[in-house]
Amino acid sequence: MFDYLIKNGQLIDGTGSPARRADVGITDGKIAAIGDLSAAQAGTVIDATGKTVTPGFIDIHRHADAALFRPHFGELELRQGLTTVVNGNCGLSVTPCAGTYQKEIEAYLTPVTGALPENADFSCLAAYLRAAKQTPSPIHTAMLAGSGTIRACAAGFGTPELDAAQMAEIHRLIEQELAAGALGVSLGLGYAPDCFYSTEALIEALQPLKNSGIPITVHMRQEGSGVVDALREMITVAKALHTPVEVSHLKSIGKANWRSCTPEMLRLMAEARQEGVRIACDVYPYTAGSTQLVHVLPPETQQGGMEALTEHLADPAFRETLKARMLTGSDFENISLLAGFENIVVSSVRLDGLRQYEGQSIAQIAEQQGKDPFTCLFDLLQAAHCDVTMIDFIAAEDDICDILRDAHSCVISDSTYPTTGMLHPRVYGTYTTLLEHFVREKQVLSLEAAVHKVTGRPAAVMGLRTKGVLAQGMDADINIFDPAQIHTRATYQDPAQFSDGLDTVFVSGQPAILHGALTGRKDGTVLTR
Repeated sequence: MFDYLIKNGQLIDGTGSPARRADVGITDGKIAAIGDLSAAQAGTVIDATGKTVTPGFIDIHRHADAALFRPHFGELELRQGLTTVVNGNCGLSVTPCAGTYQKEIEAYLTPVTGALPENADFSCLAAYLRAAKQTPSPIHTAMLAGSGTIRACAAGFGTPELDAAQMAEIHRLIEQELAAGALGVSLGLGYAPDCFYSTEALIEALQPLKNSGIPITVHMRQEGSGVVDALREMITVAKALHTPVEVSHLKSIGKANWRSCTPEMLRLMAEARQEGVRIACDVYPYTAGSTQLVHVLPPETQQGGMEALTEHLADPAFRETLKARMLTGSDFENISLLAGFENIVVSSVRLDGLRQYEGQSIAQIAEQQGKDPFTCLFDLLQAAHCDVTMIDFIAAEDDICDILRDAHSCVISDSTYPTTGMLHPRVYGTYTTLLEHFVREKQVLSLEAAVHKVTGRPAAVMGLRTKGVLAQGMDADINIFDPAQIHTRATYQDPAQFSDGLDTVFVSGQPAILHGALTGRKDGTVLTR
């Protein structure tokens, strides 16, 4: 006798195989049987006639490190079918956060992760995981070790060149975080202090991963005009370390790069795989991104952290030099030049006196203030102590479609969780947007292919061996929905809206959503390598 029996559904198992009619029996949190179970008995029977049954969706790129300690965490995730998320991405994990540079690290992380819980011990991943395990969650969570945070913990933000002792400390911290259970190591080469690594120094810093099979995820050094060279760098890293590399949120920023850089990168990765290099990518299904507003500045401005940058912005000479660099610079991800100030929207500001600018572009704010956009930008960052996030409209949907069609890609959200302001709609709607827009409306992918990219594929990337596929013995994380009813409500203007259509969601063999209603159950677990 099963605990639960899901009958008469169209089963999409997460491998990419065609849908088939099958029943699913669940016992003790595991899938006990799949097939014709019409004669079986169960404590609860769910009739899935007319509905699709899939594995629970897995997002391997979120920034909910601190958010999982907030009330109601997991609800918006469940509403789009997410049962597992991996945090600590882009090099920006909340651990290890301790020692001399703790306050600088916290200030740098806050626009992305939101404020860290008071009195929390995030000094190391082991302490963080203890706290997470003591915090009931409706979904499963896991962590990556953030290379940027590790480097900042070892050497701060103002040390472009590392000495032997600092490099040894970085090695120790990587090994410490992996030993505690990090699924892999994330890089943020577009952010301080990871951006200060040369390719050679980066390979040296990552030596603990050599020949390990442990995945490296990377926000590459550039995603604009230098994005192809940035990918070549990561292929070099993957070859040197003989361990898998996952390129995070692959894109080509700026119209000048649309429809040229992305096909070239997909070709380069395919060639590298033919040579035995384990490299792949993921993508979010939106043409806009979201991150700290300081990311529009050249990376060297972030040396010393956010308070140092705030002080520098008070210097007129610094501003003039910065403006001249941003007007022409092509050796960094020059978003203001590539996308334009009209496409850089202020999404959250923690300072109360500046919140009226949330939802407005830098160009709009500059016009209201009677300033040029550079002065407006510098004034805002200085006044807010650089604690500002943006939504930037940067990519082409045709490029997104190409990445989605690539057999080696998976889908992620890159959701950030600032404590105030407007969220990017991807926080609430990534997975329903994939199914509604790119599967049902545009038919870029079959439903089976799309489900594979959010289940079996990401589980394989992160080594989650008991998740992502519907098969006997696998964890009973399961979605039941009518594909025709899937709908994303979250918009750029009104992002905080639950998605529609997820009828029932099982987590660890128990219903977290049942017939469209949240049950309040918290059966999520903390996953470790």
